[in-house]
Amino acid sequence: MKTVAAEGRAGADADPEARSRRLSSPERSTSGWAARRPIARRSCGALLAGLPALAACASVPELPAAAGGAVGGDPLLREAMASAPVLPGNSAAILYGGRRVFGALFQAIESARDHVNLEFYIFQDVANPGGAGLSLFELLREKLGQGVAVTVIYDSLGSADTPRAALDSLRAAGANLLSFNPANPFEARGAWRPNARNHRKIAVVDGRVAGVGGVNLDSVYENPCGPGAAADPADGTDEACWADIGVRLEGPAVAALQRLFFETWAKQGGGPLPARDWFPPPGRPGRTGVRVFGSAPGEGKQYFYVARLAAIMEAKRTVRLCTGYFVPTRREVEELARAARRGVDVWLLLPSVTDTAVATAAQRASYGPLLEAGVRIVEVKDSVLHAKIAVVDGDWSAVGSSNLDPRSVAWNNEVDAVLLGPEAAASLESAMGRVASRAAPVTLEAWRRRGAGQRLRELLSWPVRDML
Repeated sequence: MKTVAAEGRAGADADPEARSRRLSSPERSTSGWAARRPIARRSCGALLAGLPALAACASVPELPAAAGGAVGGDPLLREAMASAPVLPGNSAAILYGGRRVFGALFQAIESARDHVNLEFYIFQDVANPGGAGLSLFELLREKLGQGVAVTVIYDSLGSADTPRAALDSLRAAGANLLSFNPANPFEARGAWRPNARNHRKIAVVDGRVAGVGGVNLDSVYENPCGPGAAADPADGTDEACWADIGVRLEGPAVAALQRLFFETWAKQGGGPLPARDWFPPPGRPGRTGVRVFGSAPGEGKQYFYVARLAAIMEAKRTVRLCTGYFVPTRREVEELARAARRGVDVWLLLPSVTDTAVATAAQRASYGPLLEAGVRIVEVKDSVLHAKIAVVDGDWSAVGSSNLDPRSVAWNNEVDAVLLGPEAAASLESAMGRVASRAAPVTLEAWRRRGAGQRLRELLSWPVRDML
């Protein structure tokens, strides 16, 4: 069986067979639906008392330790790999920062001739990143006037503060809009699961170019970044610089993202759409092999979670992880520590401040066994880290919407692109290095000397950590 690194080397130019790795029976979790952004928390604060009851049915699949590092066949991982076959021949451009992601998105929409499909947790009328020109909603209305079909799926909770009038203006112009799992069950067109949220960030234009990553269509990415330009995140995250990343794809992977979009549209009762050239011939504009993992825990599809965990278990040299919210499962902690003990260089790039204070406390409560095993941890100080990146052995890398937290495992629909080959891995490691240059290491000695206040916050986070 080829290792993860071997798959990465082969995937750059070929379509290798799906790998299989071993999983065990699910472990129960009590994840809840605490929202990330302060604006969204204000919108649903009255509902938080029901979290424990809502969380009772969540399930987290776990990977057992494999003797000698070998991993055998497991049904869920085989299913995950079958759902995300290696698609060769893609171009993959890593975009560092929300402004670059917005720039690529606006450029693609401006060039659209047939259709624009957007699926986002937060869907706001963001400004043109160039500082002039049309805003996103203005641009979409202009394209509708040119005969371009515009179809949008937005999460009802994540986009709760988007003005209804702004959404109505798009509908009036001819856009097809769908609210994912509305808070009001009478507004739902499909199955209503209020604790299941759509955390995906997908953009597909003309079936030829697509984008995924951690960047929402959110005004926080308009905040200035750079030395002295941003507010201190500790003083409030709404005005601070947000560090994030995305990837622009061309090639066969675009059709995989398009299919995920239409699956969600259909399952949420979106109804018929106009005939368009949804799946044009993709060509092979690059050399990057891509797997597209569409995770839907409500359907038992925790696909990226098991794929990333298997990659950690198979790591031979390096594991590089970056996440906006780090509340790992027990098995993730064990496998990261086990990898470090067997000589793998494990490095975690984590936030020092998030927009949910209890998540930061829960994050630091997990440090002990990791630091003791030799895992290196650094915390970003001058910005709100929101990127979700994984790089293993310099050949297997991933960028998408999944955090290392219970919500991404047990509740949220997520999308992640696994990029195979050293070029994409090097680009993502370079992006992480840029952020890490402004980060501070966390040592075992300092963690053991942390004050009583920090210890109390960590202790209080334990009863709710699986709701984060």
